[in-house]
Amino acid sequence: MMSAMQIGAYGAMAASQRFDQHARQTVQDTQPEAKGDLVSDFVGQIDARTAFEASISVIKTADEMVGQLLNIKA
Repeated sequence: MMSAMQIGAYGAMAASQRFDQHARQTVQDTQPEAKGDLVSDFVGQIDARTAFEASISVIKTADEMVGQLLNIKA
């Protein structure tokens, strides 16, 4: 079973990779011969950023929970 921190870290890495992919696509779509959709590229970047922020929140919350458990044990 994966811990919340592992899930958050995996989610952050996946979101970071998606962001990079959309950023590369944005650069390609700005070329004169490209027929890409810049709006979709930007929406993909925003979606990936939001997913990254959510994953970081999972990590922070898991860290706070562990801290509280350690305080209770002390």
